[in-house]
Amino acid sequence: MNLIKTVAALGGLAMATAAFSAPASAADSPYKGKTIRFIVGFGAGGGDDAYSRLLAPHFSKILGASVVVENQPGAGGMVALNKFNIGPPTGLQMTIVNGTGASLQQLLALKGARYDLTKFQYLGTIDYSRWNFLVSPKSPYNSLADVMKSGKMLSWGGSGKVSGLSDGAAMACHALKLSCKIVTGYKGSRAAALAVAQGEMDALYVSETSAYKYVKGKNAKAIATMSRKRSTLFPNLTKDQQWWIDYRSTVESLGRILVAPPSTPKHLVKILRAATVKILTDPKIIAQGNKRRRYIKFISADQTIKNVNTVLSAVTPA
Repeated sequence: MNLIKTVAALGGLAMATAAFSAPASAADSPYKGKTIRFIVGFGAGGGDDAYSRLLAPHFSKILGASVVVENQPGAGGMVALNKFNIGPPTGLQMTIVNGTGASLQQLLALKGARYDLTKFQYLGTIDYSRWNFLVSPKSPYNSLADVMKSGKMLSWGGSGKVSGLSDGAAMACHALKLSCKIVTGYKGSRAAALAVAQGEMDALYVSETSAYKYVKGKNAKAIATMSRKRSTLFPNLTKDQQWWIDYRSTVESLGRILVAPPSTPKHLVKILRAATVKILTDPKIIAQGNKRRRYIKFISADQTIKNVNTVLSAVTPA
């Protein structure tokens, strides 16, 4: 399977809107007067919470419904996602799935994960990010070549087994044949970044938005973007190493996926998809997100489904 083709496809918007459309007005909507619960599997103040609160008023306006953001934190979003998976067939729920974390939880059959990503009703991808390899601002390494030549062990700050921080670092170390030690237990990237800044840890694997914040604050130094976008940094990779870089890039491209429960009726899925397209391609809403540093890079529902299937089917159990 050529994973890089999937990654490249993210640049386009395969918006098949001819088959359905949003209600002509909120008054015509079957959602008029109803309440939609926008579930957030994390506490208030995080990225998913911020995106949900950014988008909720726009869904309310288009659909004529009250859209209420409801935080249900627990187990890195898994508790809420398990409940959401068996949600009622009312079309009155939606949530943002962390595609990277949720797909790896499913692939690794992580204890407690009781959902199948292929069964959700996809509305589209809101945003996705390339991830970066950061080191301490006082680190002797200024490039990926420096790290690869040194042969020294790198300690990475992580949180759980599947957390973006930890699994991203693990795949990068495996692909680049680095000697690494991944220390879990940090409560998110902020705590891990502080450990790097203080010299407690050597390296950090984070999304580009977080990387920008840490580098700008002089708490870290960026030495590589782990993507084909910076392939000149990896001149001597074997085909196996290239596969892992490409695969990780595809996993990361899943980003924040907006979904409805599996049981949502098809006619309501069509309406929700049309509303999603209208909202996430609106220049004014995109600009509003940019001001809040909540960037929108929309991917259609059909392309999102293809991306998820690629991630879930590209690896063997071994």
